[in-house]
Amino acid sequence: MTEELRARLIGIKLTKKEKLIAEFLLDNFAEACFTTSTEIAKRLHISDSSVIRFTKTLGYNGFIDFQKSMRKSYTERINSVSDSIAIPAERLKLSIDKLDENNMIKNYFSNVLQNLEECINRNDTITFERAAEIITGSKRKFIVTTRANSCIGDMLLLLLKHLLPDVYETSHPALNVIDHLCDITENDCIIAVSFPRYSEMDLLAAQMAYEAGAKIVLITNRASSPLAQYATELFTVGVDSNTFFNSYVAVLFTVELLCSFISKKMGYGTETKLKLIDKYLSKVGLF
Repeated sequence: MTEELRARLIGIKLTKKEKLIAEFLLDNFAEACFTTSTEIAKRLHISDSSVIRFTKTLGYNGFIDFQKSMRKSYTERINSVSDSIAIPAERLKLSIDKLDENNMIKNYFSNVLQNLEECINRNDTITFERAAEIITGSKRKFIVTTRANSCIGDMLLLLLKHLLPDVYETSHPALNVIDHLCDITENDCIIAVSFPRYSEMDLLAAQMAYEAGAKIVLITNRASSPLAQYATELFTVGVDSNTFFNSYVAVLFTVELLCSFISKKMGYGTETKLKLIDKYLSKVGLF
């Protein structure tokens, strides 16, 4: 909820009083959203005008404009349950009282939109281009997903199979990720999708690939996730929702966008393959 405020503070040289105000607002964000400038001034033993000048320094018209913006941010985020709370039962407890039947659609959409916006802000074109280069340039491509993340893995498998040769998914009933990656080399890569609660099997896969010298394209929620230390290219995508499960809309968006970059890179090279697939799918009416 303090992201917008922190962003406004970047590059601004603050006075001693302004630093004091900034620290108070960051440490007491929820309270400050509903506290007057006079009350904040009393708490900090400074003048009311100092607080108002500070908000203008941040680019707002005044304290009321600042507070209105912060309240909007606060209201949007209290309707979500952070992915840092990983146990479904605990997330359910926190979310159940927040689910307003009259606004469920709007609130859920707000969460999804927030995740999508963060995805765009966190991951630039260069990251997508480098990841596409790794995937197209690797001999074998291994998709590593577990549990709920497997739905993303299935979609990624379908799209990459249509674009590239030698694409494999490691979540198979008869084999585990160790069996799939036992002969991985520096000429191969893995595309791992890992979100809370992070799977130990995902971590083991990243370690195996890293030790073999293979490239690792990772899609996860934050740069501090367990697998991030092994990533060659890292995408960070939010999965916050307003219920007990993670929202994977922004993750799917990232995967689709990545495949779009790969498709662009391949050009017309996949045309013959796509025509062949369509030829035989047409025979059985499976589209």
